[in-house]
Amino acid sequence: MLDERKGFVPLPRERILFTSPPRTALALQTPNSYPGKSPLSINSPGGVAYLTNQRLVYLPTASTPQLQSFSAPILNLQDTHVSAPFFGPNIWTGILQPVTGGGIPPHHAFVEIKMTFKDGGAFDFHSSFERIKETLSQALESARESGRIPSQGQGVDLSGVHLDQLPAYEDIGSTAIAQPTTVIQQPVPITPPHTQQSRPTNNGQFQPLENSRHEPATAQSFQPPDEPPPGYEEAQQISVVDHLEESIRHSR
Repeated sequence: MLDERKGFVPLPRERILFTSPPRTALALQTPNSYPGKSPLSINSPGGVAYLTNQRLVYLPTASTPQLQSFSAPILNLQDTHVSAPFFGPNIWTGILQPVTGGGIPPHHAFVEIKMTFKDGGAFDFHSSFERIKETLSQALESARESGRIPSQGQGVDLSGVHLDQLPAYEDIGSTAIAQPTTVIQQPVPITPPHTQQSRPTNNGQFQPLENSRHEPATAQSFQPPDEPPPGYEEAQQISVVDHLEESIRHSR
């Protein structure tokens, strides 16, 4: 698996898709929920983690008799997530189902894996891992539905699965949406219809009369009444009598 120049020997049709910074720590231990009689604890203070189209590979900076290298199939890692403590670097955590003959004692059905990214890159690593895992899961499900593999998924070759970059997500809120345009039209003056009267002609047709609209009354068309208003003469007589009496009183 290891190569002095290339770091590790890739599998057939294996491609490296992500490489972590060199100071990435690794810890393999028994989960707290499954402590067992002989807990597992393997640690490396620094190394490089690789994500390929088939597996996760970790090479420690300084190998020890306990850990020369570590690798796990992508689909054998579950419940992966990134935790960001208030102080300290980000930590990527997951649950590993060990493969038979992989070096982990067989009585450990599950192992907790933790990688501490001291130089950053935890979220980039996680997003790449999830993208690869989703694509491999879809390929495995498709093969299972078509009957090419048994329901347990044993013996399936996922090395040829196409893992090109998925299309970038585009937020619908960032897409320019045509705003409705309010058009205010200028009022169009409306001329009232010309009311016309008509009169019959000799051939039985009607001919409109000119100047048949009702014109408002003006001072030129006003005609005074021919008779005085009621009580006008009596009022004049009373006024004359009062004037005579007033003159007589002053003459005395």
